[in-house]
Amino acid sequence: MMLANQTLARVAAAPARNAASSFSVLMASTTTRTLSVDATASATAQRCMKLEDEHGAHNYHPLPVVLKQGKGTRVTDVDDKEYYDFLSAYSAVNQGHCHPKIVRALTEQAQKLTLTSRAFHNDALGEYSQFVTSYFGYDRVLPMNTGVEGGETAVKLARRWGYEIKGIPSNQARVLFANQNFWGRTLAAISSSNDPTAFRGFGPYMPGFGHVPYNDLGSLEMELEKDVSLT
Repeated sequence: MMLANQTLARVAAAPARNAASSFSVLMASTTTRTLSVDATASATAQRCMKLEDEHGAHNYHPLPVVLKQGKGTRVTDVDDKEYYDFLSAYSAVNQGHCHPKIVRALTEQAQKLTLTSRAFHNDALGEYSQFVTSYFGYDRVLPMNTGVEGGETAVKLARRWGYEIKGIPSNQARVLFANQNFWGRTLAAISSSNDPTAFRGFGPYMPGFGHVPYNDLGSLEMELEKDVSLT
């Protein structure tokens, strides 16, 4: 269920009179940075928000809710109020908070071997790669830690293919992105954005990027026909 970007639906503490009154929806602003503190918030919640505001970078506009734990689809704040988490960390927690199978796997691995890096082989990467490629029908897989790393790697693969397979002259490749996209906050990600709140103040931007309206095949065809350097 998708309500809106950065949205939580609170499970009302008081008895519900009807279904519509059972939940209240909290929306987060994405255009201004002001410390929004609920006047009814506890001293603990206000202290957490104040500390973050004073000492943390102002790169997000969080809701005035201070979460401390979660289980499945629900999260609890420092005042022990319960919420349904409809945001799910931008899909990173689609499996639910503290899924027992994932927690068990994390615990077992952390007690055995923390990290090898790609400087060495390990006894899990090959088996994982075989499973993923077989399951999805891929030839190969390159695991990433975050979504934005996946986007960066996709751009690199497109450019490399353009140069080595399509024959685009060196450093002339162009990559098209749909308008209103968002896939992270790296320089490549913001360079692909047409949202001023994402790219303003961070130029110069990555060269070789272009835009087309989302779901507009005609505009895409025009770009492909006029520019042979598109990857």
